[in-house]
Amino acid sequence: MEELLAVRAASRQVAGRTLWRDLSLAVATGDRLVIDGPSGSGKTLLLRSIAGLDPFTTGGCEFRGRTQLEWSMPAYRAQVMYVPQRAALAPGTVLEGIRAPFGLGVHKDKSFNPAAAEQVLADLGRPARLLETDTSNLSGGELQSVLLARALLLSPAVLLLDEVTAALDPELASQAEQVLISWSQVGERGLLWVGHDRDGQSRMGTDELRIGKVQ
Repeated sequence: MEELLAVRAASRQVAGRTLWRDLSLAVATGDRLVIDGPSGSGKTLLLRSIAGLDPFTTGGCEFRGRTQLEWSMPAYRAQVMYVPQRAALAPGTVLEGIRAPFGLGVHKDKSFNPAAAEQVLADLGRPARLLETDTSNLSGGELQSVLLARALLLSPAVLLLDEVTAALDPELASQAEQVLISWSQVGERGLLWVGHDRDGQSRMGTDELRIGKVQ
């Protein structure tokens, strides 16, 4: 299978501590790589570094055989997309918040389809009326569903998913997992998954990478 993403001999230091060193991974088409490790081991930093939001101390990341530096960062992040546990949405309705990224130049080849937005939300167990909700009134779980729906609609090649079901009840979490598994099996796509639930890790992962504190 085609290798989409690779990290080569990477390390990360924070305040004089090395969280991980000589870390390498690869994600090919269809892969769902679970990143596991104790609290404080740098799982979120790893995803953020792959997304180009935090620097690697040494080593680096490649997407489709080109290093991050060989991509313009907007184009890279449109294809290697980080979805955090929580993120602020601009004031307005959920519909406006989901539509907004489609107005960016990097997504000029994509068009926003309200019916597709309704369908993705339905697949995630959310009613269409959520699109008319003000973003300031979303619960933590609703926000996670909206962030995930927006990312899916933007059709990246790689999703970097950081505790994206942590605020969902078990039924909604299961639905989100099934959506993501199905998504990863179509076209040239792969994902990295950080989640604290071992059962969820088992369901989501085709492979696992465990990281831990070095010092």
